[in-house]
Amino acid sequence: MTNDVLRLTVLGSATPYASVDNACSGYLVSGRGTRVWLDAGSGTLAQLQRHVRLDEVDAIWISHLHADHSADLLTAYYAALFADVRLAAPIPLYGPPGIADRLAHFLTNSANRSPVESAFAVHELDDGHRARAGALTMTSRAVEHGIPAFAVRIEAEGRTLAYSGDTAPCANLAELAAGCDVLLCEADSAQVPAEGPQVHHTPEDAGDTATAARAARLIVTHVGRSLTPQQAVTRASARFTGPVDHAAPGATFPVG
Repeated sequence: MTNDVLRLTVLGSATPYASVDNACSGYLVSGRGTRVWLDAGSGTLAQLQRHVRLDEVDAIWISHLHADHSADLLTAYYAALFADVRLAAPIPLYGPPGIADRLAHFLTNSANRSPVESAFAVHELDDGHRARAGALTMTSRAVEHGIPAFAVRIEAEGRTLAYSGDTAPCANLAELAAGCDVLLCEADSAQVPAEGPQVHHTPEDAGDTATAARAARLIVTHVGRSLTPQQAVTRASARFTGPVDHAAPGATFPVG
């Protein structure tokens, strides 16, 4: 699997908490021997180990700091420093501004700050941030979720995966996903809120974003509990003419 050009494996896609058979948001993106853990929601560390050990991960990328996308960083810290994992160096961790202090605040139990940087080499994201992990290039854009949040475009040898993170429809996401082979897009909301700002996609929004981006394929994920996966796929398909799938836990998708 890791020698393919680019491949997406769903570790979990549940929201806002894990279900019996589905962890929260988390994905393994692999290609040419490189492995990136994309979001680390509750339960995803366990599922990650079906495919790779934590010390075989080349980078971790976090879209935002809501627990259903980041909580397993806490247990990954303990695995990295106090268990059977043997890191050659801290794992590169890309996430929103303040991610290191947020982790340290939770993990610190004494007067001494927990050494999160011993487990993670932290790089704070900004709009347009670019990074390379092995064979993969990652470009991040700020998106609209009410807190600092990012989407990412991952490329390898001309193949492209775009991931929305959590966001309302926005120009930055459509631009980031332009011409991608696969758009992995959240579809949390059954409808646009009658009051207050929109912070998630509906399935129709996901279809519209895929159309605007001229994506070749749409995978809806993070489907809210008032929707079934099939409802989300059907509704997104009404607005996007390409193939539409659901990010079912354990599913693997070639990119391109």
